[in-house]
Amino acid sequence: MVVVAEANKAAAAVAAAAGLFFKEVRTPQQRFYDGVVFPLILSPNTTAAIPSNTTDRDNNNSDTISGFSGSIRAHKPWLQARLHEAGAILFRGFPVDSASDFNDVVEAFDFEELPYIGGAAPRNKVVGRVFTANESPPDQKIPFHHEMAQVLEFPSKLFFFCEVEPGSGGETAIVLSHIIYQRMKDKHPEFVQQLEDHGLIYTRVLSEDDDNSSPIGRGWKSTFLTNDKKIAQERAAKIGTRLEWLAGGIVKSIMGPIPAIRLDKSRQRNVWFNSMVIAYTSYDDARNDPTNAVQFGDGRPVPGDVVYDCVKILDEESVAIPWQKGDVLLIDNWAVLHSRRSFTPPRRILASLCK
Repeated sequence: MVVVAEANKAAAAVAAAAGLFFKEVRTPQQRFYDGVVFPLILSPNTTAAIPSNTTDRDNNNSDTISGFSGSIRAHKPWLQARLHEAGAILFRGFPVDSASDFNDVVEAFDFEELPYIGGAAPRNKVVGRVFTANESPPDQKIPFHHEMAQVLEFPSKLFFFCEVEPGSGGETAIVLSHIIYQRMKDKHPEFVQQLEDHGLIYTRVLSEDDDNSSPIGRGWKSTFLTNDKKIAQERAAKIGTRLEWLAGGIVKSIMGPIPAIRLDKSRQRNVWFNSMVIAYTSYDDARNDPTNAVQFGDGRPVPGDVVYDCVKILDEESVAIPWQKGDVLLIDNWAVLHSRRSFTPPRRILASLCK
C-alpha cells in the first residue's frame, strides 16, 4: 500500500507540473469512452503562475515555439502517458506558425523518424521531417485507415499540422480502432474470424511517376525512393510486397497476406488494423479497380456489403474537429484510424511519421 501511495503521489506531482504549461479544453465534437475523453485537447495554460525556481524557466512556457518545444521535452513522459490513455492529442493555441515550427515540435518529442516507403499517398517533402499530407483533389474523401497498415513496417505515431485552415470541411476525422473491432465482431463475427484467420492481400498498380489526381497516385519511384527497379524490388520485399513489372513502366504491387486484426500489446486489446475500407472504396483511378484491390489472404473476395457496413460503423463512431491554423494533432497509429473529409480550398495540412 505504501508503494502504491508513493506512486500515486509521484504521478500527481508530474501531472501538477505539466499543468503549469498545459490545460485541457473541451469541444462539442469530443467523445467519452469508459470515462476517457477522445481526443484529448491541450492548450497553453495562460493563467498558471510558473514558479521562479522552475528549471530552465524560459524554455518551459508556451509563448514561443522554443518555449513550446521546451515544454514538450520537459513533460514528454506525461504527454506520452496521456497519448497512451486517449489515443490522440490535439494541441491547440500554441505558437506553431510554419512548417519549420512544426518540425521543431516533432523533433522535441524525439521519436525516431520513419521513411515513407510503401505508402500510396502522393506527398512532397517540405522541410526536415515534414512533408505534405495526401495531395489528392479536394473533392475526394480519403476513407478511414491505419497509416501504412498494408505493409509490414508502419509508423507507431503520426503528426499532422494545420498550416492553412480549410475554407470549409477538410477535417481529419479519427476513430478508436478497438471500438471498431468490437462492433464489427459483434455484428459480423464470421467475417472478423476470417480476417483473423487469413488476413488480407492488397493489390495496387503504380505508375512510374506521381499522379496527384489520384488519392493513391504515388508512383513506384517515390514509393520506394529510387529510380532503380532492382532496388525498388529489394525495398518492396523488406516490407512484404511483391512487384510484377508491366508494360509502359507501370508495376503491380501485391502486399500480403498481412494481418487485418492486430493485438495492441501495450493496451492488451485487439484493433481493427487494416486498410480494407480505403482499398475497397477508393483504390480507384486509371490503373486500379477498387473491387480488386483487397481480398482475404486465401484469395477469396471480401463481401462488399460487409465493407460498406464497416464504413457506416466508422462514421458513427468518428470524431471530426474542424481544423484551426496552428493545430498539431498527434495520433497513436496503434490505437486510432484517420481519414480526410472533402473540402473547399484553401487547405494545407502537413505531416510527419515516426517509428
